[in-house]
This record gives sequence, structure tokens and C-alpha cells, in this order.
Amino acid sequence: MNNTIKNTSFADLLENFKGEFHQDYATRLLYATDASAYKVLPQAVAFPKDENDLKIMIHLANANNTSLIPRTAGTSLAGQVVGDGIVVDISKYFTKILDINPEEKWVKVQPGVILDELNHYLKDFGLFFGPETSTSSRCMMGGMLGNNSCGSHSIIYGSTRDHTLEVKALLSDGSEAIFKSIATNEFQEKCQDETQEENLTLETRLYRQIREILKNPENQRSIRSEFPDPLLPRRNTGYALDVLLESEPFTENASPFNFCNLIAGSEGTLALATEIKLNLVPAPPKEKAVVCAHFETLEESLQGNIIALKHNPGAVELMDNQILKLTEGNLLQNRNRFFVKGQPGAILIIEFARETRDEIQNIADALTADMKKAKLGYHFPVIFGTENIARVWALRKAALGVLSNMAGDAKPVSVIEDTAVHPNALPEYIREVKALLKEQKLECVYHAHVGSGEIHLRPILNLKAKEDVERFHQVAKASAQLVKKHRGSLSGEHGDGRLRGEFIPLMIGEHNYQLLKEIKKTWDPNGIFNPGKITDTPKMNTHLRYEPGAETRNISTIFDFTKDMGILRATERCNGSGDCRNTSKTGKAMCPSYQASLDERTTTRARANTFREFLTNSNKLNPFDHKELYDVLDLCLSCKACKSECPSSVDMAKLKAEFLQHYYDTNGVPLRAKMIANISKLNRLGSLVPSLYNFVNQNKLSGKLLKKSLGFATERSLPKLSNTTLRRWVKNNTEQLRPNPTVKGKVHFFADEFTNYNDTSIGITAIKLLTRLGYQVIVPDHVESGRTYLSKGLVREAQKLANQNISLLCNIVTEEVPLIGIEPSAILTFRDEYPELVRKDLRTEAKALAPNALMIEEFLWQEMEKGNISKDQFTEKEKEVKFHGHCYQKSLASTQPTQQVLSFPRNYTAVEIPSGCCGMAGSFGYEKEHYALSMKVGELVLLPEIRKTPEQTLIAASGTSCRHQIKDGAHREAKHPVEILYEALIN
Repeated sequence: MNNTIKNTSFADLLENFKGEFHQDYATRLLYATDASAYKVLPQAVAFPKDENDLKIMIHLANANNTSLIPRTAGTSLAGQVVGDGIVVDISKYFTKILDINPEEKWVKVQPGVILDELNHYLKDFGLFFGPETSTSSRCMMGGMLGNNSCGSHSIIYGSTRDHTLEVKALLSDGSEAIFKSIATNEFQEKCQDETQEENLTLETRLYRQIREILKNPENQRSIRSEFPDPLLPRRNTGYALDVLLESEPFTENASPFNFCNLIAGSEGTLALATEIKLNLVPAPPKEKAVVCAHFETLEESLQGNIIALKHNPGAVELMDNQILKLTEGNLLQNRNRFFVKGQPGAILIIEFARETRDEIQNIADALTADMKKAKLGYHFPVIFGTENIARVWALRKAALGVLSNMAGDAKPVSVIEDTAVHPNALPEYIREVKALLKEQKLECVYHAHVGSGEIHLRPILNLKAKEDVERFHQVAKASAQLVKKHRGSLSGEHGDGRLRGEFIPLMIGEHNYQLLKEIKKTWDPNGIFNPGKITDTPKMNTHLRYEPGAETRNISTIFDFTKDMGILRATERCNGSGDCRNTSKTGKAMCPSYQASLDERTTTRARANTFREFLTNSNKLNPFDHKELYDVLDLCLSCKACKSECPSSVDMAKLKAEFLQHYYDTNGVPLRAKMIANISKLNRLGSLVPSLYNFVNQNKLSGKLLKKSLGFATERSLPKLSNTTLRRWVKNNTEQLRPNPTVKGKVHFFADEFTNYNDTSIGITAIKLLTRLGYQVIVPDHVESGRTYLSKGLVREAQKLANQNISLLCNIVTEEVPLIGIEPSAILTFRDEYPELVRKDLRTEAKALAPNALMIEEFLWQEMEKGNISKDQFTEKEKEVKFHGHCYQKSLASTQPTQQVLSFPRNYTAVEIPSGCCGMAGSFGYEKEHYALSMKVGELVLLPEIRKTPEQTLIAASGTSCRHQIKDGAHREAKHPVEILYEALIN
């Protein structure tokens, strides 16, 4: 293929292109790596806005001997969406739900519609789209069609192919076609055309060709004998000729012919879908439960699966002990392990949906009895309740991401992770796979859709090592032979792509493979649609992400990346699962800049992939010295949501801070960054004359000049200095700090840099609250937290402060006398960054102190739970509170303590606003180039929710930046939770 686009025709064809077109290296790089092991740098990335844009892209590809790689999000695991042509990303603009007919139970969508958002829309109609992938929060219907995705409930709902009624598509010559079910007479009419052969429309050629192929008796025999077992619902190897054959006019009394069956699973190699009409199913019974059956071994669970299927479950999913162990190291998923008992070799998640809870309980009891009778399993908890069931499924769905948490270069890799055989054959098949892996001296991870005969098997391989790259191929070929032996499908739902395309001739026979090639040639004569997938696929261990045999670069850092074996491997944790592409409708916090822009360049995985690329291949002495990397990281708000919500726990805030320090080492620190980082020093000077300081900042003329000179948005109001500092107030009010006669305990109060200078009144209120509640408050010697330095990338300065704080506090902070603070970003620095930031000889002390550094809400909730704080100390007046959780609180701790303490007074009701990041993110929202995005993030959920909140309802927010954003964007005063509690005290 010619990788050079001819500029003349290129410009001509793009003249009427309405979408976005990018050829710059950084953008192309973001699309160069697939979620699996593959990497191919595209020529360009296009974001078409409408069908006319797609036609332009088709003509461009035909005129310039290049290819189009259609892409949505959340379904590719086998190298389907990487190539050296033009990536056509329809996820940004083709996102409309076009039509719905609830009576006939169908919906028509554009291919960029997200599955969860579709089902949310359908909820009011009592309908939903049955196939549900584990990536449902970001996967799109075009990708589900291309891969013929199935999901956890495929034993009931089958695959996307089973629910695709109609596809409107653009063919390789730019013509439009609508494919749907047609009767035999309509099929024959499609084949009739009096025009001369060379002038036939492409659509007519397609119908004529399929008629010639499928009416041939030899082809029929070959297809029926070589394709996977038709009783296997998960079969997706090659083009679905076996499905088309079992339709009229080729089989009597069969279902009508529908080319949609061929397009489903074709991976964008035949046409570009622009509209998809989908069959819908009634919502399942509202009463649900999952039985989480624990087994000593994987082998036991496979036998248990056969028993479970006899009780007609909606889903049976598997997690092995490796997956379960890895979830222990993920902040979010560790909370979802509430049902796990002991150290199971495997767990089956068996879901039932029935009309009543009693009916489910009876089934669960019968299932448990059958398991025990067969001497299988040791623990069978039955989980009811929407929230708890969601937590169980979240643990299962996180499997793909947490697999990247394994330290080192050896990772569980996609190679035989999509094989499907009949459930009854699974025990024998897995026994043979284990023997194969033992012969290769490989360990393996097992999880997923055991109920439908598909287990995702991921051997642990180091694809940086030449010998493992060869074993990668050996295992793939040997496993294909095993699957063929059991008449299974090499691809159950993830598609062939670059990973399995090589073995299609083995799976369906050479004769049938030639039929696939004929089909591809007719549908796509010039090979413009995603070449190298399904047919003419290159060897599966080529075009890999890493250069085999190349050493992983050892890069010196300030943060301690030992647990990741270096910063480069920390970036490699990202496996492309796409959780960072969640939209604001999901209620997730990651990634705010993506949620506001819907641009792949702003996702955590885009940043991680770019980071990895430059650190791996940079030939500079300072590998961080790349403007492209700076630009990709620039819109990261450092909210920390990725640390908990990313299943691979990619901590982009930490990576960004480390990057900026090294980038500044070569390029210098900008004046604005210096000033923001050193704001405490400026505030210390200003606190000598706070009235003058505030006058200059707040005066309309001088304030505007100041903001312009510093590069701040003029629309922003700058924070005021308090008339006194917190430390000065404490020194002058020692009498007020004496608690009630009965001292319940002592606390060390962290007078952080924001509370000391700007939010002094809140700090005073917090100390008064604690004192009134009976606690002795000590403000110990300490320095500022270093948060501002970390946010601007001055990590060495932050390290000095961290060293000082740990040295000053390590011997006085204990579980009995904790360190508490009111600003989440400051106090949580002790729990998050300090253990990996302080010098080596202080790390033990930093780790010991970390769990005893608490947000004030955490401390108060603990004391309330112990009974040390009584409801009788608070008013009985009614009050409603809406609160917004700080990003760091959501990621590194929990918003539950805030909800609990705000609801503690008898008639107080606190409700959390389902918002992600507020958008301010420290100084990010002040900076003029970030102001618009900052407000857009705030407008996703938070600000509209506050505007519609009645005035009598209190608004609460723990973070100083959050309160400022609420004031600027919604013109409401948000209180810190301690202010609300203090006001609720009985005098």
C-alpha cells in the first residue's frame, strides 16, 4: 500500500469536508496502538460529521491508494482498528438516536451511540438492547456490529447479529445501500439487472455473488462441515457464510435473507455503516440476584458451570484466583470484594432475574444443594439489591484492566482469550489448554463468559522478549487446533483482527477461506476498507507494540516508581480498555477533559500511550523533552480519578507532575507556574497587609491587569486573603482551644496553605467544632503540603516539603492521635504522594503515617460510629443538604463520610450530587487557555444541578477550588461540611 497521500487530490477532496482531519504526529500516535499488542502508525485521523464527509473519505481513499480504518470505541481487542491508512473515528459526531418504535420494539441509531446511554434512553419504554459487553459504559453500536459483540447475558440474548434488523451503509464506491430482511422474491429481484455486466451497480454485484456462492452444493457441504458448530451461539470466525446459508432462498423454511448477518462481525472490512436498526427486548424482571459460588479450583468451577446452566440463569461468569488477587491492589475494586470469602481458586457469578425475591431464593437454594451434592464449591452467598449486584459486576468487568497491574514486562496477553466451545466440552478443552501451556511453561489467567462456553484465557507472556514473541505464535496456532478439534470458534466476540485472521484457513478450511477472499474482493475491489483483517492478515506476531529484544529504558525519577519497576512500565500499565472514555452520563469522574471534549486526545489512555511512545523511543538525553508530550498532558486536570477508576490504576496526575519537572529542567519554568507553585510565599507576604493585597486583587482595574499579566482568565475572581492567618488566630486564642471538661481525645490539626491564608474562617470553625465536641486540638509544627508545587510540576520543591513534614510529624501522629485536615487535596497528599515522594530513609515513616492522615469528615464519622459524638449535641431542625465530593476524596478516600456526617443531625438529609470533577482543579480553571474547558466540565453535571437546587437547600463542598467554581459558575455560596455541622450544634 502506498503510504503517501497525494497532496493535490487530497486538498481537492477535503475542500468540502466538514469534520476534523489531523495529520500531526501526536494525534496519529494516539490511534497507533490497539488495546491488544499491536501498533501501526496511521497516516491521518479523521472525525467525519455526516455521511457526506464519509463519502469524501471513501473517494479520497480510492483516489490515493490508501485505506480507511473505521473506529468507534470499547470493542476492539484483536488489532482491528490499527493500520497505516486513515483512521475514521465516528465516535465524536455519529452519536444520535434517530428513531424508536416501542410497539414494534426497534430503535434506529448512528454507530457512535454508546450502549449504556442507549439502554438508559430505552428504560422509560420498558425495553433494552440485549447483548451487553463488559465495556458497556463506552462501547458503541458500530463497534458492537463490527465485532458481533455478545456480553455476559449471551446465553439469553445472543449476539449483536441476532438483534440487527437493518443497516444503512456506504459501499466502497461511495454508493449507499440499505440491507435488511428480504423475502425470496425480493432477493431474486435484487439480483436482476438488465444492465451490461460492467455497468452493474455494486449492490447488485453483491447479491449476485452471494447467490452464486451459496447455491453451489460443494460450497454448501464445505460450509456446513467446516464452520463452527451451529449450536454454539458464540461463533464469529471469518464472515458469517454459515448463517447466510441457513436462510431463504438457500434453505427451505428458513429465515429471510439479510446481509446484516454478514456485516455483523465483518470488522469494517466490507462497508461503512451510517445507521443501524436494532431489535429490542423487554426489560428483564426487576427482581435480580447473583449467586457468587466459590470453588477451591478452576476445574471445580467448570463442572459447577454445567450444574448452574440447568437452573436457567441469565448469566454465568467466571473469575479465577489471579483476577481476584489483582483486584486487591486496585483502590476502587478492592471495595467491591465484599462478598469474597477466603482464597477461592475461582468464583462463578450466576445471575437470576425473576418476578419475586422468594422465587430467586428458592432457585438459589436448589442450585446450592445441587452443588453440594456434587461436592463442588464451599461458599454460595446470594447477593440481592441493585447497588450490591452492581458492585459484584463491577469487579467482574474490571478484569481486563486489572490484568495490567502485574508488575514487570510479563503480562496476561490477548492470544487465546476469545475461544468458544460448547459448555459441556469446556472441562476437557481447558484441560488440554492447561497441558499446552504447561508444555510451554506458561501461567494463565481465566475469566469471563463460562456460561456460553467462552473463557477469556490470557497466558502470561513478555512480548518484549524474542522467545516469548515466538511462543505467542506457537500458543495461538496450537490453541486454534484445539478449538477446531472441538468444533468451536476461535473468535467468540472479540473478532479476528490481526490476532486471529492468520488462522481462519485452519478454522474453516482453505476452500471456505477462498470464498471469504472472493467476497472481500467484490465488496471492496480496491481494498480501501480496513485491509489485513479477516482476509490476507499478516502473521499474528508482527506489527507488535514493542520491538522484540529491545531493553526497557531505565529512567531516573524523583517519585519512587519501584513498585512499577520504573516510570516507563508505569505508563505501560494502560492496556487500552477505554474506561477513561466514560461520559458524564455514567456518573464516573474519569476523565473530565474527555467528558467535556469527547476527544480521544484527552483520554488517560491517549496520554499513557503517548508517554510510553516518547519514553521508549526518544533519542534525547532528556526523554521528557518533547513538546508533543507536553501538549497531550496539558489538558489533564490531575483529578486523580484515573488512579481509582482506571482498572489498571494508571496515575496520570503523578506521571504528569514527574514529566513537568523534567520538561522544565530543559525548557525552564514559566513565570505563571512559578507564581502558582509559590503562592504560599506570596500569601505570607500579603498577609502582612491583607487589606492592600485584597484591594489590588479585587479591584476591577488592577485585578484585571494582574490577571492578564499572569495569564489568568479575566472572568475569574481571585481568592481573597483572610484578615488573619489560622496560625496567628490559634496563637492568640489558646483559651478557646480548651475542650469540654471531659476530653474525648486529641487530634493534630493540619493548617494547610489554603486554610492558613484564604479559608481561615473555615479552619477556625473546624477547630471550634472539634473543641465543642470534646476534642483537644493541637496545631503542630509543620510546613505547607506541597500541593501547589506538585500541581505545577515542581516535584523537587514538593519533595523538600514532604521530607520536612514527615520528619516533623512521624513521631507524634498515631492512630490514637491522628492528623486531620479540612482541605482534601492537602491532607490526602500524606496518603497518596508522600510515601512515594520522600527520600528513601523516610519512606517507612511516611507509609506508617499515611493511614492516620484523615479528612475531618473521616475522623468525625469514626467518632460518631464509636458513639463519642451524640445526636443530642445537634439541633432537631430539618435541613436538606446537597454536597459535591472533591476529586481526591472520591479517588483516594470516599465521599461516604461526608454524606454520613452531614446526615448525622436527626433531621438533616444529605444527598451527593452525581458530579465528577468541578472543573476548577486547583489553578487549572484560572488559566486563560483552560478557562473554557474548566467551565464546560462544570456544566456537565455540577453547575446545572446546583442552579436547580432551591435556595433553602444548603450546598456543601469540602474543596476550596470546588467552592470557588460553584461561586463563579452557579453564583451560590457552598459551605464546608464543618460549617454546616457547627451551625447545627446546640448552644
